[in-house]
Amino acid sequence: MRRIGVGSVHSDGGIAQGTQNRIAGGVFVGSGAFVAQVHNHGPVTTYGPNDMVLDNWGSVDEWTVDDRLTSFGPSGIGFVNFGVLGRLKIAAPIETFGQGARGFNVYDGTIGVADFDRIVTHGDGAVGVQISQPLGEVIVRRGIVTYGQSGDSLVKGVVTRLSVVALSMKRGSFAKQIVISGGLTTHGEGVEALEMQGGVDTLQITGGISTARGGFGRALPSVSEE
Repeated sequence: MRRIGVGSVHSDGGIAQGTQNRIAGGVFVGSGAFVAQVHNHGPVTTYGPNDMVLDNWGSVDEWTVDDRLTSFGPSGIGFVNFGVLGRLKIAAPIETFGQGARGFNVYDGTIGVADFDRIVTHGDGAVGVQISQPLGEVIVRRGIVTYGQSGDSLVKGVVTRLSVVALSMKRGSFAKQIVISGGLTTHGEGVEALEMQGGVDTLQITGGISTARGGFGRALPSVSEE
């Protein structure tokens, strides 16, 4: 397909809470699909358990989002990637409300460039950005903020306990460049702002790294590593 254009989307998949083998959501590109351009012109909002907001399992050259992405259900992730994506540009905030409702995940596949406005999560286990695979560049222009502590979240069909870290690089992950403007902020007691188990060529964080108590770099002014 050459182009997909989408207006406002409101979705409730009606999945029973605690279900581990089913997901729903707002806009999906399925396995085996090849799309040159996806463009979300309006807001996308999901309401139920396991309701992803945007999800890519196929191959997309460019995905552009003009308006807010919002999730209100547990394990309702803002943007999930299992496929191949050349460039992702989200020009409005991602905000999630619910246990394990993460902001952005790269579970499988890869992304060339992922460019975000702002990511905010509210809920235990609701990681801001979680990267598990190699990718190119991640840009966040107005910070990553999490509210919550450790909690259960659906990860690849398995309920897994996660700490609500703002930026999490898991084992096996790698990024050529990560640039965060606006800082990393966690509000949960003892929750770290940064988890670095993977690799990165260039990491630049401006705007501070702030945690409620303890954790990584309490209220540091900035971090820049090359």
